[in-house]
Amino acid sequence: MPFQIHALPATRFPPLFELSAEELANAGAVRKTVDAKPGYPCRVSLVDAEVGEQVILLNYEHQSAETPFRASHAIYVREHAERALPEVGTVPDVLASRIISVRAFDDRHYMVDAVVVDGTNLQESIESLFQDPVVSYLQLHNAGMGCYVARVTRS
Repeated sequence: MPFQIHALPATRFPPLFELSAEELANAGAVRKTVDAKPGYPCRVSLVDAEVGEQVILLNYEHQSAETPFRASHAIYVREHAERALPEVGTVPDVLASRIISVRAFDDRHYMVDAVVVDGTNLQESIESLFQDPVVSYLQLHNAGMGCYVARVTRS
């Protein structure tokens, strides 16, 4: 079953890189210089930031529906990141190289299923979850830290 992985849009984040450390702190965010790769996966470009790059660590509400599953978590965004547009049915390396929690939601934004998979098996897991007609969309999270990564829809 064809699927599309969606990165976060780039337009929301550039103003954060103009803020001072104090302004970022007041917004609950922090600027970091990348000191290891992998370790700072960008949710806009869907790649690991390079050592020496600037990233912003911030809280992002990835599940905004007024349900018990409303949620937010920390994400990294690279400075000057361009939005990734993965090809239909493909899994970016940043996901294939990690353990991923895949959460399935219905059209009321209620979680109806979930699996934890090695990223190398992510494509098969996505396709399997979308076999259930109740599943409207998926959310991907890094299993270890629980950070939101991307949304997946049928294509």
